[in-house]
Amino acid sequence: MVGILGFGFGVVGCGGGGEGGGEGPVVPPPPAPAEYADKHMPAGWWTDPKIVEEGKELYIGGKNPDVNCASCHGKDGKPVKAGARDFRNGDRMKMYSDSVWFWRISEGVPNTKMKPWKSKLSEEDRWKILAFERSFGLAGKGWDANKKDWVPADQVK
Repeated sequence: MVGILGFGFGVVGCGGGGEGGGEGPVVPPPPAPAEYADKHMPAGWWTDPKIVEEGKELYIGGKNPDVNCASCHGKDGKPVKAGARDFRNGDRMKMYSDSVWFWRISEGVPNTKMKPWKSKLSEEDRWKILAFERSFGLAGKGWDANKKDWVPADQVK
């Protein structure tokens, strides 16, 4: 019995449990708080290959040695650490508006290993990372704040 209980605690300690702490069931994330709710990807960035490429460089740690998203989320969006979000899962990721996704990059996710990055990355760089991360499970899509949905990126104004 002790072995089974010990295993359960080990799973939780490796990132399981809590919002964002493992893939588990696909459920909507909480809404972004007021300070992030009206923030959206700068106009034209969803379809700008230069922005996406700059986001990739930031994501893999090529621009700032203190920031390497790939060390947990994997270079291809497939997590390499327990509890990291799988960006390839479009069914899950489409439930994250750009403002919620940006909020999570900025402030981290409570009760997980995802820490806040706003002290290490400018607002512009956080949007660039989001533009790149979106390419794993929502390639070609952009968040339409009016429709409150992911649509073909070239349709986002």
